[in-house]
Amino acid sequence: MDILVTGCAGFIGSHVCRRLLAEGHTVAGYDNLNNYYSVSLKKSRLKTLEHQNFIFVQGDLENQDSLRRLYEQFRPQAVIHLAAQAGVRYSLENPHSYIQSNVVGFMNVLENCRHFETGHLIYASTSSVYGLNKNMPFSTQQPVDHPISLYAATKKSNELMAHTYSQLFGLPTTGLRFFTVYGPWGRPDMALFRFTQAILEGKPIQLFNYGRMKRDFTYIDDIVEGIVRLIPLPPKPTSDGDKNTPMPGSSPSPYRIYNIGNHNPVPLLDFITVLEEKLGRAAQKELLPLQPGDVTETYADVTDLFKITGFKPQTSIKDGVGRFVDWYVDYYGKDTVGKRDERGPGE
Repeated sequence: MDILVTGCAGFIGSHVCRRLLAEGHTVAGYDNLNNYYSVSLKKSRLKTLEHQNFIFVQGDLENQDSLRRLYEQFRPQAVIHLAAQAGVRYSLENPHSYIQSNVVGFMNVLENCRHFETGHLIYASTSSVYGLNKNMPFSTQQPVDHPISLYAATKKSNELMAHTYSQLFGLPTTGLRFFTVYGPWGRPDMALFRFTQAILEGKPIQLFNYGRMKRDFTYIDDIVEGIVRLIPLPPKPTSDGDKNTPMPGSSPSPYRIYNIGNHNPVPLLDFITVLEEKLGRAAQKELLPLQPGDVTETYADVTDLFKITGFKPQTSIKDGVGRFVDWYVDYYGKDTVGKRDERGPGE
């Protein structure tokens, strides 16, 4: 297939592209290479995608002309939309960037998918949409009307916008609520990356809510497997349930929402213990209050995903953390640990 992946230089996007290329697909990647975190790291990810069947275009989602030209030239049969302004805490400081990238940018993706008759749009949502919901595990059949960060609100808006296009124009859309993705080539702003860097440099790690957090940590290969299995499975209208009150995760339109998580919430302190064992060093812990926008626990119900794909994420924390640390030391080099900065090598 000819598949467009937005956010191809990002953590999840680059892994998805590598898998698609390995399976023989032709892939067009779109990314603006912004400086939210290390541009050097993003360029290094792109180098791993050098392939005769890979096309890279640099551009912003908000740039209608740039995005439209790519659709015109490439005519994607499927689109995997992973580009976004990420991060809960950053949304407290830079709210406008989230509206531009996550709302305006997503509108441009929807419009192009509509006009160029894309067969299936798969897009990234987030577990953060569950917000104030306390019912565990989080299910796509639960309402998500109380987000507690602007980041989550923009992702909730994506789900609503996608449903509108599915209903009005018959565009098949699948939204994926990711649960704390981690692994090699991960983002420097995420916990595992920051903790690894700090421990190796002998600096304290910050634990919010005094470390009393649980996360449904999901290894990157499990995320990619779920995405790839869904590509040939565009949603069809569903008629089950009360037709007067459609269920939140499905619709009479070709629209579906799935959780992708490990279905196994892990206490943050246990996660750190695994990391300490792999590194052979103890962490200095700085215990802090809960930050605005954070939730104390995430836990994914992946029943719907398993039913349609036959796949359930299963990588253990020990294996996943071990693979990340091996990548980290290999990428930055043993001699550079404690000497580099967050910009990454060569920048």
